[in-house]
Amino acid sequence: MSTRVTLLINPFASSVTARSRILIQRRLSDRFDLTVIETTKRGHAVRLAYRAGRDGTDVVIGLGGDGTINEVANGLLGMETAAAPLPGGSTNVFARALGYPNDPVAATDVLIDAIEHRSRVSAGVGVANGRAFLFHVGFGFDAAVVERVEARGTIKRYAGHPLFIAATIDTWLRRVDRRTPWFDVLGPKGENLGSYHLAVALNCNPYTFLGNRPLELAPEADLGRPLSVVGLRSLSLRHMVGAVGQALGRGGGAEPGGERLGGIGNSAATAHFRDLPAVTVVGHRPFPFQMDGESCGWVDRLEIKHRPDALSVVVPAPAGGS
Repeated sequence: MSTRVTLLINPFASSVTARSRILIQRRLSDRFDLTVIETTKRGHAVRLAYRAGRDGTDVVIGLGGDGTINEVANGLLGMETAAAPLPGGSTNVFARALGYPNDPVAATDVLIDAIEHRSRVSAGVGVANGRAFLFHVGFGFDAAVVERVEARGTIKRYAGHPLFIAATIDTWLRRVDRRTPWFDVLGPKGENLGSYHLAVALNCNPYTFLGNRPLELAPEADLGRPLSVVGLRSLSLRHMVGAVGQALGRGGGAEPGGERLGGIGNSAATAHFRDLPAVTVVGHRPFPFQMDGESCGWVDRLEIKHRPDALSVVVPAPAGGS
């Protein structure tokens, strides 16, 4: 019996072109029983993926940015139907973290091989206020930058990383209180893990890419283990530049017992926690949060939990197949 595949396309994603769509659809239809559907608005892919999974589709592919594959995942939680990303956005963190090429047509060839070899993992996800995330949820300054980028959405398709850099500088200079911490982070037993201006809960590594370089806040973060959490207690230029340098591989910290963490280390200005099944973020005032690179608004409190083995994900097959 032919493998049933549903391809969900975000036609507004920055790297989705008419040519790439034709090539991708042709390659997939040559190998599988293919259904192609375009998304029309934010949240549409959640419903489409759920319907495809309920109807017995073997694999649902999200062709778009990280927001598209996030929606596919949210539609397929707890189902046997597998989720698969094809990079069509500006950064494509999740697809690249799994090992797919950043070019959507090249990634299609890798994905076809993976589907034919049934190369899948049972992945854990994070869940923040009821919605799943695949690679991270960020809150505070991090999310304020994402919100600023999305406010210039028409430019994002063309400007990409320069827009993020400009938004970071603008947010740091004019749009946040750099003196007063934004929230407290509480551990799984309610213990206070500190007050922060910025924090990120990570479900896999890296946090993002700067061009071809991964920004690794917590290199140990993995789909098969609980969450890592990294926080910044200070937004001073010195501390932020130092944290970015660590995330780019120039240094890193150690736990009190001496074990090397890599990525962002523990210091007076930064914190790094591993293998947390749950955290709660309690605002000193309302704070923004973003999930897998998509702005999600402002809240007073964020409940974050790790849900193991929640999603079947198609990953590149080992060399030579399996």
